[in-house]
Amino acid sequence: MDIKEIQNLIKFVAKSGATEVKLEMDDFKITIKTTETGNTETTYIQQVPVASSLQQTAVPTQGNAPVAAPATEVKAADEDSKYITIKSPIIGTFYRKPAPDKDPFAEVGKTIKSGDVVCVIEAMKLFNEIESEISGKIVKVLVDDASPVEFDQPLFLVDPS
Repeated sequence: MDIKEIQNLIKFVAKSGATEVKLEMDDFKITIKTTETGNTETTYIQQVPVASSLQQTAVPTQGNAPVAAPATEVKAADEDSKYITIKSPIIGTFYRKPAPDKDPFAEVGKTIKSGDVVCVIEAMKLFNEIESEISGKIVKVLVDDASPVEFDQPLFLVDPS
């Protein structure tokens, strides 16, 4: 996340009337608090990447059984690297369907084109249709329906071939 995106987020929060917004990404955390007078206070906290701290806190298993979890995570990351990720452009609540009685916009195995609506994100009672910027086949849905999502959070994996 660059400085312009952070500045735009601060302006958006100030205009929205929200009193506090927390945004946690892989390598940093931002907390934006507004006061009653409209002044905005921003706190930035840098964090250590999760992968390195995870390896240090691993608990040894009893017996001679090998620990296979880190290798599995690496293989999964390598397999996912050939896919393109559709990320959330805003903070809000993720919905796969336009209405509870309708079919989902995008399902695993469905082929999408650039410009197709893949989901809806509700932010402050506004339902924003999220369009795909790529064409391909949906391989994986990464977020549960009606779950909160953060800015730049991965939503779908798409196979562009």
